[in-house]
Parts: sequence; structure tokens; C-alpha cells
Amino acid sequence: MNLRRIGDYDVLILVSLIWFLGKFVRYLFPPLFGPLQSTYGVSNATIGAAFSGFMVAYALMQFPSGAVADRIGPVRVIVAGASVAGVGALALVVDSPFAALVAAMVVIGVGTGVHKTVAVRLLARVYPARTGRMLGVHDTFGALSGIAAPAVVVVFLSPPAALALALDRLPGADWRALFLLTGIAALSLAIAFGLRIPGRLPTGPDAGGGNGAEPGTRDYLGLFRNPRFSAFVLATIGFSFGYNGLVAFLPLYLSREVGLATTMGNLLYSLLFAVTFVQLVTGDLSDRVGRFPVMVATLGLAAVALAALVVVPGVGVGSAAVVVVLLGLGSHGFRPVRSAYLMEILPDWLAGGGLGVVRTLLMGAGALSPAVVGTVADAAGFRPAFALLAGSMGLAAVVAAGLWLTE
Repeated sequence: MNLRRIGDYDVLILVSLIWFLGKFVRYLFPPLFGPLQSTYGVSNATIGAAFSGFMVAYALMQFPSGAVADRIGPVRVIVAGASVAGVGALALVVDSPFAALVAAMVVIGVGTGVHKTVAVRLLARVYPARTGRMLGVHDTFGALSGIAAPAVVVVFLSPPAALALALDRLPGADWRALFLLTGIAALSLAIAFGLRIPGRLPTGPDAGGGNGAEPGTRDYLGLFRNPRFSAFVLATIGFSFGYNGLVAFLPLYLSREVGLATTMGNLLYSLLFAVTFVQLVTGDLSDRVGRFPVMVATLGLAAVALAALVVVPGVGVGSAAVVVVLLGLGSHGFRPVRSAYLMEILPDWLAGGGLGVVRTLLMGAGALSPAVVGTVADAAGFRPAFALLAGSMGLAAVVAAGLWLTE
């Protein structure tokens, strides 16, 4: 019975493991900036530009991956993405010029970039009655990689004796072993996924669009003719702008405006991610009580907490910690419900590309936010800049509430 129940969740397990690995390899790079600079003798600006190339490649794959999945099915796209990422990681195992490192990073960005948009659609198809819960599990797996990757880097850069002996047998610097293991794991998961999942799809073969039509750009843009769809996209953009600006500058804000020590500010910053398990609760709850009540509650909580951080001067460590935890609960809690609702309102034959369009807009707003916050902070201070973020988050909550009331 237990084995049978585990088999019922094989799609979720494999999809989540690939997502964990994709975000894990992304989070490997920032802790390795120092060793990479030592290996290649490059500046902060150069290594930062290389990572930007990785992120740009990741972002650019959102819509194409969804559109291709609409045509040929999600399984083939996920397998291809994991395979490409695995090959890119293995390319970093041997000594090579810095240009080869940059090229491999871009390849990994392409491979990991195809996953999320397509995985959301796949989970919604396989678990239609429990989409929120499954997306909560999936997103929690991804968030945990942000905790695991830095810890693994520390272990490999200061290895115990047994591990050090094994690393000495590998060519090049010790950090290359991380990408050897990551590459092998990615290719193994791609093979397992390709062999196991096609037979688990509810419609049988891994087919593409639901009505046999070939969706085009006009079909995807036509989604925005629906006022409710456009309004929901506006809400998600408001959330993305507020959240990404918060993530980029919260430690600096806590030290400069709240008056906390830098170490304490960084410690409180980690609380923002430590509450990621709330996604398991909100995803499941939205399956039971509906999407909009949970979305309004989580967005409202995040907006109120962010406003409190701006309005209340001189909060102490305890109060700041409570506010940061509330911010984390609200912002993380919104994510799986957002994806589940999108899968409900998007036509099946446009689901992949439609989600890709929305995610491209979200990532664009998220990428713009830190630049806007930094500019406003330089001109008027951090409190006005964070007030802008609170307003953006509040707008998202108001729009979601309006959609709920008019449902």
C-alpha cells in the first residue's frame, strides 16, 4: 500500500527533484564567486556580468518553453531542459578558459530556464484536484535549494579528510566536483523522468495542445482581451515588483533605516526564507476554500507587514523579526496559489505559452524593481523607496480582492 501511494506521487517527486537541482546549481554560483575569481583572475564586475548572462538566458526561456510544450507536450521539454543543464554542468568539470565558463553558465541557464513554466502545467494536469497542494510542495523544494547550496559549497571548500582525498583525484579546483555531481544527478533525473512519466499523464501519450490547433503569438496575446485575466496579471506584477525590491535591499534597509547591526540584519534576512514551508499550507488550503481568499490574505499580510516596516520608526530587533516573518509568510504563501489559479483560467491548449508570457512579465518587473528602489533610495532615502514597494504590494492585494468580490 505504501509503495502504491508513493507511486501516485512519482510525477510530483521527479518534477520537484529536477526543480530543486535546477535552483541548486543557480545558487551554487554566488557562494563560488571568490573561488572563481581566484581560478580565473577576474574582477567583481566580470564575474557579476557572467552571472547576469546566466539569469538572462534563464529568463528568455520562459515563453519559448511553454509554447513548445503546448505543441509537443511537457515531458519532452522537461527532459531536454534537465539534459541540457546536466551537460552544461559537466562542461565545468575540466580546466578551461573563462570564456568556456561563461558559455557553460549560459547553457545551464537555458536548461534550467525551461522547467518552471512547463512543470506547473504538468502538475496541474496530473493532479487537477490537488493543484495548489502539489505546487506548494514543488515550490518548497526549490526554495530549500537556497539553503542547501551555500552549505554544500562550505563543505567542499573546507572538506573533511575523506572528501579531501577524493577531491585530490579530480582535475582542477575542488569546486569543479560540485558540478560533476550536479551534472550526473541532472542526467540521471532526466532519464528517470523520460522513462517513467509519459505513461502517467491522464490523457495517455505525451501530447501537445488539447484541441489539435497550433497556437501562435496572436492566440497568446489574445488572452489579455479578458479583463479578469489582465487584472490578475497586474496583481502578480505588483507582487513581483514589491517582493524583488524587498529581497534585494532588505538587509541594507534593516541596517540603515531600522538601525540594526549588519550581522543582525543579515540574520533577520534569513528568516524571510526560513518560513518557505508555508507554501505547503497555503497551496493545500486554496484547494479547500478557494484561490482568492488565500491570495487576498497572503498579499494583504505582506502589504501590511511591509507598510509597518516603513511607517513605524525605530522598531527593535524583536519587532523587526516579527515583521520579516510576516513578510515571508505572505510572500511565500502567495506563490503556489498564483500558479494554481493561472492553470485554472488558462485554456489547456495555451496553458504552457500563456504561463510563459505571464512569467516573462513577472520576471521583467522583478528585474526592474531593484534598479528603481536603488534610484529612489539615492534620491530620497530608503523609506520612500520601501513605501513604493508597500504600495505595489498593496495594489496587488486590492486587485485580488476586487477579483474575489466580482467572481
